[in-house]
Amino acid sequence: STANAAEDDAPNRYSRTDRTTYSRYSRDANSSGSSIPSNALEKKIEELERELAKERQENARLMKMTQDKDELIGKLKEEIDLLNR
Repeated sequence: STANAAEDDAPNRYSRTDRTTYSRYSRDANSSGSSIPSNALEKKIEELERELAKERQENARLMKMTQDKDELIGKLKEEIDLLNR
């Protein structure tokens, strides 16, 4: 359950302020001669954030499956021990 709590907090680690600061730096870089428009960079950042959110959801799902399998393995080991007695 501790791992799940850490997963739940993960999206909050990257606050809106961090993203805004990154976007601001991107715009500053553009004004100094970068050929990539800032709106393209912002769209790319949003796309990457969506992809990151999907990957975190997948990671949480896989962690849950692993925990469920571990619980099942434990129960089956107990059952085998009982049958062996």
